[in-house]
Amino acid sequence: MPDDTPQSEPDGELVARAREGDTQAFDALILKYGDKLYGLIYNMTSNKEDTHDLLQDVFARTYQSLPKFRGQSSFYTWIYQIAVNMTLNFLKKRKRRSGLSLNGFDSALQTDPALVDMDYQANPERQSNLHELQIKLGEAMQHLSEPHRAVVTLFDLQGLPHSEIAKVLKVSEGTVRSRLHYAHQQLQTHLQDFRE
Repeated sequence: MPDDTPQSEPDGELVARAREGDTQAFDALILKYGDKLYGLIYNMTSNKEDTHDLLQDVFARTYQSLPKFRGQSSFYTWIYQIAVNMTLNFLKKRKRRSGLSLNGFDSALQTDPALVDMDYQANPERQSNLHELQIKLGEAMQHLSEPHRAVVTLFDLQGLPHSEIAKVLKVSEGTVRSRLHYAHQQLQTHLQDFRE
């Protein structure tokens, strides 16, 4: 039985309807991409409050900018560009605090099925190791520059291919590969003690 919810409609149709003032069509786009955008922004800021605020700003900017969307890229790529640019601008404006903000970091990663298997909670030693890994990974991510953190977030956490990341960040695929390689080296260096 086909899914007749507005969310299952192709992006092009939803965008066209949203441009005409159909708020349900825009809501469907938000539902379709909201979780991924939340993950993207959170992994770049490591702060729940900042993520919520930025996500609302991204949706507002996207809605206001719909008339400018020409369809030269997919809607998905376009909204990611908006989210990444707004997050990078936010990070540039925000003064770096002396302590790292890991607000909510544990709970976000504990629900990530890529990092957690189903029986980790039954094993206190594994639960302790996972908690320590989460803290170390969060600290390591915060040591990366914003452009490197963005590439790691888009590739490793969001699963975007190099070509999409290049479009989102408006850089060449070679630059994406270079930043990713450097960022992975930096993460490995920061996580060296944990691995030993």
